Amino acid sequence: MSGQGQPIFILREGTSRTRGRDAQGNNIAAAKAVAAAVRTTLGPKGMDKMLVDTIGDVVITNDGVTILKEMDIEHPAAKMMVEIAKTQDDEVGDGTTTAVVVGGELLKKAEDLLEQDVHPTVIAQGYRQAAQKAQEILRDIAFDVKPGDIDILTRIAETAMTGKGAEVSKEKLCDLIVKAITMITDEDGTVDTENVKVEKKVGGSIEDSEIIEGMIIDKERVHPGMPKLVKDAKILLLNAAIEFKKTEVDAEISITSPDQLQMFLDEEEKMIKAIVNKVIASGANVVFCQKGIDDIAQHYLAKAGIFAVRRVKKSDMEKLARATGAALVSSIDAISSEELGKAGKIEERKVSGEEMIFVEECLNPKAVSIIIKGGTDHVVDELERAIEDALRVVAVVVEDKKVVAGGGAPEIELSLRLRDYASSVGGRAQLAIEAFASALEIIPRTLAENAGLDPIDMLVELRAAHEQGHKTYGLDVYQAKATDMKAAGVVEPLRVKTQAISSAAEVAVMILRIDDVIAASKMSRPEGMPDDMGGMGGMGGMGGMPGMM
Repeated sequence: MSGQGQPIFILREGTSRTRGRDAQGNNIAAAKAVAAAVRTTLGPKGMDKMLVDTIGDVVITNDGVTILKEMDIEHPAAKMMVEIAKTQDDEVGDGTTTAVVVGGELLKKAEDLLEQDVHPTVIAQGYRQAAQKAQEILRDIAFDVKPGDIDILTRIAETAMTGKGAEVSKEKLCDLIVKAITMITDEDGTVDTENVKVEKKVGGSIEDSEIIEGMIIDKERVHPGMPKLVKDAKILLLNAAIEFKKTEVDAEISITSPDQLQMFLDEEEKMIKAIVNKVIASGANVVFCQKGIDDIAQHYLAKAGIFAVRRVKKSDMEKLARATGAALVSSIDAISSEELGKAGKIEERKVSGEEMIFVEECLNPKAVSIIIKGGTDHVVDELERAIEDALRVVAVVVEDKKVVAGGGAPEIELSLRLRDYASSVGGRAQLAIEAFASALEIIPRTLAENAGLDPIDMLVELRAAHEQGHKTYGLDVYQAKATDMKAAGVVEPLRVKTQAISSAAEVAVMILRIDDVIAASKMSRPEGMPDDMGGMGGMGGMGGMPGMM
């Protein structure tokens, strides 16, 4: 304040500022709204969302992260909730809805504590302690899995796919997923799901989906004179163009007579023929080229009975190398028989009216393909999302070798044990730990609500089972009662739960600690500037605001 009581402006005009309880209230409301948006999709009886974007494209899904990515979210606190869904998806591939719903509920419980004048820092400290204790309890209730236990891996895939559009044929699909993951697992037990290529085609039914022990390339051979099928394929993977070399520097060739032109063209043809002869000499009968193949080269390759494909994607070349054991050759001079890979057969087939190349019967394929089919684009897209989730989840179990029961069982067990832990902590932090414990019950409660059951009756029944020492009892939504989930084969990877709870706790703590929101004004848009440029530059300085001294 100056002597005359004049206010001093430090922010640019138009900047909005919210402080204290109002700021916390706004942020918590935004985060709760995000959680509410995905909550109805949770569980085997969860519903789907239809998302229509600005240009009218439709996405139908019940995958938490897909819904949040497609929604155009503006609020900064709501964006934080979307971030935890993305992190969960990147780390584990499943449990995105769980992470967001738990995060929203933690903030809802924190709101009640703020009403009782518990300081946000105390709540944050209690939540951190509870999250740490929850990790210990989860490790304690998890059980081990052998990576070769196909039955458990199939159950894991089934749990990940339950409630998604793929449920109709989940037995068939789970079988494909487990097969794919066991094939691409390295000797040291690591699994990279990038080595499973999922190709989707509209046409046929979900039941027609199949696994190819090798690769599917969405291309066709370059010349109709080439064979459609090659048995005992010797494969050359070439990262160089089968074309005559152009000079690196700018050069002009001065030609004065037609003979010279003919000689020049003949020389070009000779160069290409020399390259093709190198390919033939290596013994290769199949060539996958990452770059172009000249028309003359195509003719010579076809005459030699060699099956050739051009402009293959880099990612596909890498997978082909893993599947067939071939080396990626970057120079024409380096072509030799040692660099070749093998496959039992390579064939060009029509799938849903499009030509595709199948590389099959690989000896020990470390890269495989799954071809999925369905009646419409929306069905196939949702199938792909379900398969991606299941692949990631099975891969996580193969790597971590630890699973927990599903159906809300771990959350109920955590809730009971955290309440006991809270009483041993004492002080105001005890209130926050108890709030954390009751927030976790949102998962079984939501499962019951989405299945049309009475959540209170179900929670009472589950608590009673856990108090009697049945740690693996969860909610069976089909029979509407508490059941042993481990015995029923409803299991999830331990990492899905640990990641979801730690992410939810982190985001709740971060949002709780914000007590002041200063939002820069959007710059007024000069005429003729497109809409999407309007908000740029507004974050530069934080404009003046009346009443700030």
